[in-house]
Amino acid sequence: MATSAQLKALFESYIEHDDERFITYGMQIAAHEAKLGHGKFAQELRQLIDAARKKRDSAPEGKAVPLVQPQGELARLLSASYPKTRLSEMILADDISARLDRVIKEQRHIEQITAHGLEPRRKFLLIGPPGTGKTMTAFALAGELHLPLFVIRLESIITKFMGETAAKLRIVFDALQKHRGIYLFDEFDSIGAMRAAGNDVGEIRRILNSFLQFIDHDCSNSMILAATNHPQMLDYALFRRFDDVIEYSLPDAKQIRQLIENRLAGFSEDGINYADLAKRADGLSFAEITRACEDAIKEKIIMRKEVVGAKAVARMLDERKKYHSRMTSTYDTGRA
Repeated sequence: MATSAQLKALFESYIEHDDERFITYGMQIAAHEAKLGHGKFAQELRQLIDAARKKRDSAPEGKAVPLVQPQGELARLLSASYPKTRLSEMILADDISARLDRVIKEQRHIEQITAHGLEPRRKFLLIGPPGTGKTMTAFALAGELHLPLFVIRLESIITKFMGETAAKLRIVFDALQKHRGIYLFDEFDSIGAMRAAGNDVGEIRRILNSFLQFIDHDCSNSMILAATNHPQMLDYALFRRFDDVIEYSLPDAKQIRQLIENRLAGFSEDGINYADLAKRADGLSFAEITRACEDAIKEKIIMRKEVVGAKAVARMLDERKKYHSRMTSTYDTGRA
């Protein structure tokens, strides 16, 4: 028989008129029955699901798609958005681009994969320096898959009261089951810090243990993304809970040049030396380079200039490097 969690999710999706989720859970139950040796029953379920899918696909177009918005206590724990971002808008290393493309393909073929008793990748740990594309990846995956993006508000999740954080985490993981989407735990080291580290070890241990239990028992169709700038702070037990760990890094010279060319397209003067600008931007993140280019464009608009010159972009990049250098120095001093 289907698990209690699958049956509960099936009825919830029916009550909420979520046809896609209803069909997905139906396929999961069919796959589960096939694994138990109930081949005839599994085949009958698949035939019913195929008939339901054909009926859904033949329905008149123009029906409004309900937008999921958190309600009650959940609204204080996460925010929802519907990004239009695409992976093509990001400049990524070839290996990361290939891995994310594979994730999207698996998610788009989730019904076929689950029909064979398999599960698509859906739990990811994103690590790397600030501004290298971790958060934007969540937006791009949501945009590519036409799913809502739910960003967990850790400042509302984590409290000083014993047991309260675990209760709030439970609410979030219940939402994963009810509403398919991309769930982003940004600055994940706030939750996943090593159990043997630092202050108030007892509460850190309780929070992390709760998260480990919830992610172990999660059988939803939602995607979980955890992003951190400090992977060295994470408890070792976390890494094996994720289907994949994707490591981001600062852009190389080729990526910097491509980013500057993309951001200045339609604004820059002819004959601009992008190679020189790329050298000046060395050591900056994707986000910092993007902001420098946008600052130069805004200055051009305010000054009513026809084009953005190389000198203006170079000045903005230099400003970013000075700020980046000061912040890095301050951070290293404070950490020491």
